[in-house]
Amino acid sequence: MITKGQRINDRYEIIKSIGEGGMANVYLAIDVILDRKVAIKILRGDLANDEKFIRRFQREALAASSLSHPNIVEMYDVGEDNGNYYIVMEYVEGRTLKQLLKKRGHLTVGEAVDIMLQLTDGMMHAHDSYIIHRDLKPQNIMIQENGQIKITDFGIAMALNSTQLTQTNSVMGSVHYLPPEQASGKGSTIKSDIYSMGILFYELLTGVLPFKGENAVEIALKQMKEAIPSVRKQNPNIPQSVENIVIKATAKNPKNRYNDVREMYNELKTCLNDDKKDVDRVIFKYPEHENEDTKKIPVIKKDEKSKPNDSVESTGDIVKEIPKEENKKSNKIIAILLGILIFVFVLIAVIFYFTAGRKIPNVTVPDVSGMSVVDAEQVLTDAGFVVKAETIKVADENYEEGEVVKTDPAKGRSIKKGKTITIYESLGEKVYVIEDYTGKNYIEIQTLLKNVHGLEVKIEKKDVELTDDIDDQIIIDQSLTAGVEVKAGDKITLYIPNVYEEYPDFVNEEWSIDDIKAFCDKYNLTLTIAYEQTDDYEPGAIMRQSRAAKTKIVNGASLKITVAKEMDKSSIDTTGEPSNKETPDEEDTTP
Repeated sequence: MITKGQRINDRYEIIKSIGEGGMANVYLAIDVILDRKVAIKILRGDLANDEKFIRRFQREALAASSLSHPNIVEMYDVGEDNGNYYIVMEYVEGRTLKQLLKKRGHLTVGEAVDIMLQLTDGMMHAHDSYIIHRDLKPQNIMIQENGQIKITDFGIAMALNSTQLTQTNSVMGSVHYLPPEQASGKGSTIKSDIYSMGILFYELLTGVLPFKGENAVEIALKQMKEAIPSVRKQNPNIPQSVENIVIKATAKNPKNRYNDVREMYNELKTCLNDDKKDVDRVIFKYPEHENEDTKKIPVIKKDEKSKPNDSVESTGDIVKEIPKEENKKSNKIIAILLGILIFVFVLIAVIFYFTAGRKIPNVTVPDVSGMSVVDAEQVLTDAGFVVKAETIKVADENYEEGEVVKTDPAKGRSIKKGKTITIYESLGEKVYVIEDYTGKNYIEIQTLLKNVHGLEVKIEKKDVELTDDIDDQIIIDQSLTAGVEVKAGDKITLYIPNVYEEYPDFVNEEWSIDDIKAFCDKYNLTLTIAYEQTDDYEPGAIMRQSRAAKTKIVNGASLKITVAKEMDKSSIDTTGEPSNKETPDEEDTTP
């Protein structure tokens, strides 16, 4: 049993338990060599003798050790100490996305997109390292106070290039986020993680899970059979471009999903842009469910004899009788198909004959960048192209407003004469006017400024006294005032509350020693109790405190209180005056 104060490998001193899982328990510890907090995951004692679980546990260490990314929890060390198999990881102060959803219900669209951008960025790195997570869910994603997420628990991660993994086809992970292919017992691919991220995105946007059931089997069947409900039916304010990402990521047929996480990441980056507001609902290219008709084959008993004129087709022990009528029908079908094939060949030959010599020539798209739209249209028309009436307006600091930035197809391309060309027109350098963001959620504003307007956003904390209505995610100040004009690449700092509490007045508010001990446990304070003989206070009363009332409480600090003790009568001489012999104070230190 792991206890407080125990040292693992004579280096990691256990402070407290911070989580329990089906395979391992997680503890907060101090690395006494580097003097830093770490999270140490220790394989449960009842599994430490099971080779299968030890291999899986060590596989997590192997998988995570190859990953170094700001959105993935960093692994520091791995080993075994007196039968305790452990992994030492970065300690992340924050809460899981599941805990955040329980508190908030659902997130704003901007918050959800920001979290998904970080998640896909981290998973791109994992997939590029040939690592599949296989258990992506809100419980395995930490979010820090600055809004940064950390992906944890690669405990059932699978190395794509490994040949020694066990249970690669077993259904693992939480069934609510389980891809259809895993639910049906097939192996995992990078598209399996994409499906789980799609379900997670759905939950962030709506606050609920798309598929529910009385048991895991019922939920798994829904994952395989039922289309994901529309997020826009629950919240019509969600843009269609955002819902399209959910739909595409959670397609039942992996062919309809994103080819890789990078594709999903790129769509998340632009889904809130103005030009994506009126996109159509995504339509799948491939069928979601491929149903095959199953035919029953009649079986002839062993004592039955085939008639001399019947045709018989045999496969193993199953014999199917094919009557003459079916043979005749098959011959007719073949004849019809042959006739159709000949007709198609003749038709192609005729078309080729009449179109030969009339081939439309290829023309190189001229470079019209820097021209006015009117001049560019004239050049492109003279070259034999059709110019689209409406231009696409884009911000570009390299071209003045009204100048052509580029064309689609691009300059230098050789395409058929008569094709339509689209012109991209410059809006000049894009300028954004800073607003007053105080009182707004910092994650939503950070997403807007960073992903839409291209600013560098820094989040810092300012000390704020704890009150009942304080919200630690609300912006209380900003480095740039409202009305300031900025452009992509400029910097802004948003300030959020660093909530703190103050020491109470233990002396005048008549706190008991038990109440003070409970207070110190709450704030992880080291309490020292000194006793002093006096007639000025009732025995047991608090006389002094080392931390003044109304000063800030710092987690882990020390606190000393002096408690009144009844005078020792033996210390008073026959004259009624205290003797010169001093009685030392008694001290009790409580960690």
